[in-house]
This record gives sequence, C-alpha cells and structure tokens, in this order.
Amino acid sequence: PNLTLEADQRVFDITRYNLQKIPLEKQKVNLCALLVQVTEELYPILEQHGNTIQNDVDEEEYLYADPEKMARVFNNLLKNAAAYSDPDTPIVIRSGEADSISIMIENTGVTIPEEKLEIIFEKFFRLDSSRAQETGGSGLGLAIAREIARQHGGDITARSRDRRTCFAVRLPAWV
Repeated sequence: PNLTLEADQRVFDITRYNLQKIPLEKQKVNLCALLVQVTEELYPILEQHGNTIQNDVDEEEYLYADPEKMARVFNNLLKNAAAYSDPDTPIVIRSGEADSISIMIENTGVTIPEEKLEIIFEKFFRLDSSRAQETGGSGLGLAIAREIARQHGGDITARSRDRRTCFAVRLPAWV
C-alpha cells in the first residue's frame, strides 16, 4: 500500500473533522455484528502479529450510531492494539451498559506511560516514532477515532498498566 497516500488521506480526514461537523447517519446498529465485521477485515494484520480477537460483546447489544464512522473508530483501535500487542496474545473486546455503552478493547504489550495517556489522542502524536515505518501509522488514527466518538456524544479514554492497555469507547445507550 502507498503509505504516503494513506497518510495524506488521514490528514485530509482529520482536517475535515476539525473544520466542520460531518453529518452522522445514525441508525440502530448491532454492536457485536459491527465488531465481527471490523475484526474480519483486520484478519491479515492480526494473523501477521499472531493475535486473536476475543469478542465478549453480547450479540443483542445495540447502539444508535453511524455504523461507517463507528467501524472506523473500532478499526483504528484494533489496529493499534495489534501493532502494540505482544505476539500470540488475545485482544479482548467487551462491553458494559448503563445509561451509556462502554466498549473496551484491551491488549497485552507496550505499557503507555501515565503522562502520555491523554496526549496519545493528539494529532500526529506517536508513542514510538521509530515504529512509524513498521506500523504504517501517521499518528492520526486515535485523534480521528476520538473526534468521531465525541460527535456521537461519547468519548474515548485509555489506561495502561503492567503491560495491559485498555481503550474504552463510551457512547450513549440505544433507547
């Protein structure tokens, strides 16, 4: 793949998200089915790293969201999880629901230092810039993912400790 063109597309996308509210085409979305679709598309990356997906999301869990944009959020988070996971470890996806839905994506690998947990969502930030060639990342994926989540009335947070990193996407519950 042409990484320069992909990086240019990401710069264009983040600029678009920052300059205007992209209209969301929200609908009732089966969360488990959406996650299965996204993980199937990432199979070559997961296989290359020896990672597996453990999807513990209830098959009857729904959210009210733009499925295309939320697929992009989960795609970005799962790509990061695979890129920074230890080989041959599972990436766990689970959810919880109250007045909002939380989707957690957790992997074993690099611990993100506490002082960097918030700035990893800033445009062009790379935890390890020397890995840019290896992972093909531009430092925009998390910024785009967070902006999409916020446009849905939610947010994304991260925590990392003892080689376990968990990204939590919180979205309004389907009513």
